[in-house]
Amino acid sequence: MDTAQIVKTAHEMADAARKAALPFFRSDGLIAENKDGTGFDPVTEADKAVERAMRDVLAEHRPHDGIYGEEYGRKTGKSGLTWVLDPIDGTRAFLAGVPCWGVLIAVSDETGPIYGIIDQPYIGERFEGGFGISKMIEPRGARKLACRGDRALEESILFTTFPEVGNQIEREAFLAVSEHVKMTRYGIDCYAYALVASGQVDLVIEAGLNSYDIQAPIAVIQAAGGFVTDWAGDSACQGGQVIAATGKRQHEASLEILSRFL
Repeated sequence: MDTAQIVKTAHEMADAARKAALPFFRSDGLIAENKDGTGFDPVTEADKAVERAMRDVLAEHRPHDGIYGEEYGRKTGKSGLTWVLDPIDGTRAFLAGVPCWGVLIAVSDETGPIYGIIDQPYIGERFEGGFGISKMIEPRGARKLACRGDRALEESILFTTFPEVGNQIEREAFLAVSEHVKMTRYGIDCYAYALVASGQVDLVIEAGLNSYDIQAPIAVIQAAGGFVTDWAGDSACQGGQVIAATGKRQHEASLEILSRFL
């Protein structure tokens, strides 16, 4: 496996995604279609343009790899590798002009994600992990990513995207953990996972995720020394109920509470 070429391709994809996304962000007249007949699951032309831009890079440099993207589905490959893409994770934030949305790029084999990027084009931050790499690039330069490690649950900072979390039982499970932490915050989508990897946040607990929502964060957080599983402590590669933790202590304490609701 040519890991250097994979990493180079991933960065070219992230660069192409930035170029495609930024003209739409905070633009006049950006329209969202609703993919959910019973709720609001928005998709914009920006989502589609970003995924097309990333797929064009893959067609040129990695044509034998598989692709699974949120907007254009699956392309079967021959190499044993699949690129799992979320062109704009946080479309609601994108529509609201809030710069916490991100581009998610993961490379997976039969074991799950082996490399990933979380990119925030507007503020110019890129988080990557895998193949022995764990770093972020920001306007002030590059630095190593490192989760903050073990802390008591009572000293931890917890994030989730939506206050509703999932169904009623999943919300009750989240609130049961929230009662024990120092601080709970909401929103910021995939950026919360980047903050886990960079040592700012202890926990992210969510439900109802798809694999393209979580595979890049898995790679980035694990490379930084953290943990990402489902609420039973098993693989979270397919999404669903997910917990990301900066340390084993926070992870195990949260799982013990969540297990009461499974």
